[in-house]
Amino acid sequence: MWRFFYTCLMYLIQPFVLLFMLLRSLKAPNYRKRLGERYGIYVNLVKPAEDGIVIHAASVGEVIAATPLVKRIQKEYPNLPITFTTVTPTGSERVKAAFGESVMHCYLPYDLPCVINRFIDFIQPKVFIVIETELWPNLIDCLARRNIPFIVANARLSARSARRYGKVKQHLQYMLSQISLIAPQDSISGKRYLELGYEKDRLQLTGNIKYDLVVSDELLKDIAILHESWAKDRQIWIAASTHEGEEELILQAHHLLLKKHPNLLLLLVPRHPERFNSVADLIEKANFNFIRRSTGEIPSENTQVILGDTMGELMLMYGISDIAFVGGSLVKHGGHNPLEPLAFKLPVVSGKHTFNFPEVFTSLLEVQGVLQINSTEKALSEIIDKLLNSKGARQRLGNAGYEVLIENRGALQRLLDLLHPYLTNISENNK
Repeated sequence: MWRFFYTCLMYLIQPFVLLFMLLRSLKAPNYRKRLGERYGIYVNLVKPAEDGIVIHAASVGEVIAATPLVKRIQKEYPNLPITFTTVTPTGSERVKAAFGESVMHCYLPYDLPCVINRFIDFIQPKVFIVIETELWPNLIDCLARRNIPFIVANARLSARSARRYGKVKQHLQYMLSQISLIAPQDSISGKRYLELGYEKDRLQLTGNIKYDLVVSDELLKDIAILHESWAKDRQIWIAASTHEGEEELILQAHHLLLKKHPNLLLLLVPRHPERFNSVADLIEKANFNFIRRSTGEIPSENTQVILGDTMGELMLMYGISDIAFVGGSLVKHGGHNPLEPLAFKLPVVSGKHTFNFPEVFTSLLEVQGVLQINSTEKALSEIIDKLLNSKGARQRLGNAGYEVLIENRGALQRLLDLLHPYLTNISENNK
């Protein structure tokens, strides 16, 4: 009965959903494109090979987390067709950049039974794997009715989501019973799923696959080339994955830092591409000499800020930096992944709003592998200044964080071991 009312509501709000998509497309035109896929209409897509798997990653962060997993699956199960679904255009662009034509990509449609069934008829999957948190009742039900396992990998359940689900806990039990496996990335998320009523026997803690981040030789070569071109003897700090309300503080902090470090270069990388132009306006209004990465221009000795307005280059940007601030944490967004800069042993600075990664930040704070600050330009400039002045402090902080990264590796293999029974039979049938 609960799902019936939910489905009715989903149909009723579609005019508003379309209006929202139209308004959002004014800033990000890609939201207008391929709209048919949102309703299970695939006019311009070639039908994928049957009996494959679907891996769903909502947006860029989830795609990045899923990338090592998908590459391992491709290596170990070369005959297995993979369809990669996302919700956002930026996620779509990231999939295409990482995998090209080796996977099929389409948008995951809206959670309407008729739409979901068209999607399943078109893809014909044998397993559906969701990365982190995407629990859509009609999707789960339609898959279960066709005996297609639904798996939540690297599962994360925030305190906010847990509270929201907890309000309708009694109505979720049937949906939860249809989920074949939940593999949480941390014990906190695992406990929250169990408190909602998920069966303990079908929950297997793997750890966070983001710890299994590996810096390739190819990336290191690209970093060396870019560093020689951009930095030479200049110190660089990066403010990455920033959100609205953070860039103003970061730019104000950079003004303060330039008084003490006039040769300092800031790499400013907003989280969402649709904000690139508005952030460029902020930099210009703040009277900085800046360039945009997308132009290919080489920074001069007078360049004070580089706007990172390209996709898929964040690791490259971290690699040429001396200090990393990880955004989404000065505002109440919940923070972003601090492990990527730690792969380069960078000292990491963050705001205090890091509830999206509770265990990661707890582990880092315990060993002083991250520095958390208040949401003021003074606090940010002071901590960056201290790190710029002390190579030893930068090394101690970066090494402590890197040790946490190394100690927690292995989640990817544990997850693959859990997926092995599901994937082996499908792969064998595709030979």
